[in-house]
Amino acid sequence: MLKGKIIKNISNDYVVLVNSTLINCKARGKFRMANLTPLVGDLVEIDEKNNYILNILKRTNELKRPNVANIDVALIITSLKKPDLSLTLLDKQIVSIMLAKIEPVICFTKLDLLTKEELKEFKSIYDYYNKIGIKTFDNVHLKDLIKYLSQKQVVLTGQTGAGKSSLINKLDSSLNLEVGEISEALGRGKHTTRHREFYKIKDFYVCDTPGFSSLDLKEYKKEDIKKCFKEFNDYKCEYQDCNHLKEDNCAVKQAVENGKIRNSRYQSYKEFIKEVD
Repeated sequence: MLKGKIIKNISNDYVVLVNSTLINCKARGKFRMANLTPLVGDLVEIDEKNNYILNILKRTNELKRPNVANIDVALIITSLKKPDLSLTLLDKQIVSIMLAKIEPVICFTKLDLLTKEELKEFKSIYDYYNKIGIKTFDNVHLKDLIKYLSQKQVVLTGQTGAGKSSLINKLDSSLNLEVGEISEALGRGKHTTRHREFYKIKDFYVCDTPGFSSLDLKEYKKEDIKKCFKEFNDYKCEYQDCNHLKEDNCAVKQAVENGKIRNSRYQSYKEFIKEVD
């Protein structure tokens, strides 16, 4: 019995990396009966003679969209234009990643499509997320991003057409991944990545995944959502259990009115609470 890591999955076919050897495997039927699916990133035990995955070792974490396991960083690829920036979707991704006990990191793309005025607004957004403790990069200054990702297991997540495959090609041009066009009618990208796969780039692993345009937070509690808006903790409300909605003397709402908390973040928070409550 050998131990390895699943680095690629298409349907019921899995590629397992054992030391420096790639082994093509199938999943045993017992996983289906147990309602358990092997995921890219899983550490597994395999039968090397019959090429079956026998056991899935304990996961440190699991991200549900995209569905991957044992991740250090979820790099949120966020387009500023075509498709246009959605701060609500960005915040929803941050929340879902934090609740999976994974570090969210933002990488903004398509800066070259912005006007001078739009660049100013982008700078304030960029600075704000950094200030509240979420590492933020762009796909122009890649040296800083590469340094930060060193020795990490990274999954790329984000809207269809945001530039996930393009970023991987920038990090390692030899991979030459297929890049999709933007649909002018829909204003969003077309799917090009149809499976999950880890690529080794320099001294870290990056998993490219299919894109999406929506996320669901209904399975979480409003207390979970509130914890993910870390900047709210800097303000002490009159009531310890304040939900920052209709309560009087709410320091968070006052901070929003004073411009200390971005209004977009507060609007995201209210929308997510409404979704899960």
